[in-house]
Amino acid sequence: MNCIIVDDEKMARVIIKTLCKSIKSLNLVQEFSSAIDAIKYLNENQIDLIFLDIHMPGFSGLDFIKTLKNPPKIIFTTADPQFAIEAFEYDFIVDYLLKPIELPRFIKAIKKAEKLSLSQDKFDIKINNSTDNDFYVNIDRRLIKIDLPTIYLIEAKGDYINIKTDEKNYVVHSTLKKIEGKLPDSLFLKVHRSYIINVKKIIDIEDNSVLIKKDVIPVSRSNRPELMKRLDLL
Repeated sequence: MNCIIVDDEKMARVIIKTLCKSIKSLNLVQEFSSAIDAIKYLNENQIDLIFLDIHMPGFSGLDFIKTLKNPPKIIFTTADPQFAIEAFEYDFIVDYLLKPIELPRFIKAIKKAEKLSLSQDKFDIKINNSTDNDFYVNIDRRLIKIDLPTIYLIEAKGDYINIKTDEKNYVVHSTLKKIEGKLPDSLFLKVHRSYIINVKKIIDIEDNSVLIKKDVIPVSRSNRPELMKRLDLL
């Protein structure tokens, strides 16, 4: 992951830089003593992770993140614990490290950041146009089309949803409620608080579960009647 440090204290930057060198997956590309300089850099460059101090003269770390249109993952590095609750109101905040930062705690934070990027691409969902056959998601300022009939399962994963298609899986920073309203009722049904399925992809139904490909999906008692109505239409 390409990362930058934003901290007005030189010694703090040196320590974080040293910690970064101990993690092979991290590539420190730049460091800044000023949040303003970091903003200018980010306007022209894309990075994966920011190590960000909160208390900086003139422009705090919290002010800084409010300026970001497409924020990368951020790990706060600060000596002040009082802003932790406020910081985690932002979905892109990975962790909140208190100075002095020790290596084991630093490694734990990096693992959290890496977990968001492992094996699957992370997308912010933005439906720009929708038909009965496809919709578009905004991925790093590119519009990628997903054919709706290829989606067989959408699963809630904390603050993310996992969209499973016949060809590829997509981890999207969104909620089931948000995407449910964008899906055609003729194909999709929410069968559980954590699952939306493509009813045309069902292979088998047994008791309170359905089989889709190799996934066994639970069906809640309240959603089972609607599922059975849909099956009558198939």
